[in-house]
Amino acid sequence: MRFLAAVLFWLATTLALAVAVPVVWAQRNVVDADGYAALAQKAADDPALQAAMAAELTSRAMTLIAERSGQRSPVDSSVVHEAAIAFTTSPSFPPLFAHVGRAAHSWLFSEPRPHNGEQWVVDLAPMLKDDSSLQQLLSSYNVKVPATLTVPLTVSAPLAEGSMRQGQLRRLAVWGPWVSVGAVAVSGVCALATLVAARRRGKALASLGVSALLVGAAGWAGIEIAGRYVNDALNRTTGDIRRVADVMVSHAEDSMHLWLNVTLVGGVALVVLGVSVAMLGSLFT
Repeated sequence: MRFLAAVLFWLATTLALAVAVPVVWAQRNVVDADGYAALAQKAADDPALQAAMAAELTSRAMTLIAERSGQRSPVDSSVVHEAAIAFTTSPSFPPLFAHVGRAAHSWLFSEPRPHNGEQWVVDLAPMLKDDSSLQQLLSSYNVKVPATLTVPLTVSAPLAEGSMRQGQLRRLAVWGPWVSVGAVAVSGVCALATLVAARRRGKALASLGVSALLVGAAGWAGIEIAGRYVNDALNRTTGDIRRVADVMVSHAEDSMHLWLNVTLVGGVALVVLGVSVAMLGSLFT
């Protein structure tokens, strides 16, 4: 009877852990605004993202100059691009990129507000205003950066089927913390119950290590499978925004891989500990 109870608790532990690892990661790095901003700021140090944002800022600056000059005088785009690259590779860029990312995050996860608009956009005006070299360059063409300079994040029409809607992920922001805490609590209680129900603690510890190994391996496989769905979502973006999104997803995957690797290492440690306890127990029986 104890063996059956231990097996049931072990299965429950494995399932709860399989839910807890990705849910807690998502809560800390995607759902939580501060966690997402930290992820965005870290990704902003990536040269690929810096190059993509420099290209986007160059395009927007060139548009502003063209609108001001009425296409009457030619503009050397390479000069604008060099100024944009100097900005995106400077220390001031990552915090600003995180600020822009936080605003985009708020549009999806916060309570819907009518004045926020129906399309998912980011405001690049703070970046153009912050960088002195870009500001001086635009001023030389008598261009004043507008209060807001919105850029769509998706190409889908606001009311099109499958398009992102303001506040669409609000429920995740509300229930995410509770689900993550609950999943961790259930996995911990079930793991403790497994140890209590098992006749041999060493084997029980080793079995819990196997649970962690299974969850870690399944997580790696799950990321590969989910890649196709993520790619479908990214197909709603184009151009430089797509390049930025690709880098963000890559950094998110690296972060998730790190969590899974820690899970795998923890599993190995529990297996070794369980085997050691079992061997020591056999010596004294």
